[in-house]
Amino acid sequence: WNKLSLLDLTSTHMTLELATRSFTYPAGIAEDVFVQVGKFTFQTDFVVIDYDVDPRVPFILGRPFLKKARA
Repeated sequence: WNKLSLLDLTSTHMTLELATRSFTYPAGIAEDVFVQVGKFTFQTDFVVIDYDVDPRVPFILGRPFLKKARA
């Protein structure tokens, strides 16, 4: 998220359980981020997790974003 020039993250006390059954604590929430999908632009929030990058791990968009995008 640092490379995207986003504003400061909103703190959160959220705990996430990953598919590996491990737990992680988000760095924060990036609010009101504009995402362009094709010719459409959507405003959404992202939960930011700090982890080692692995190109084999897909980027997963959650249900609220997919509902907003009618995907």
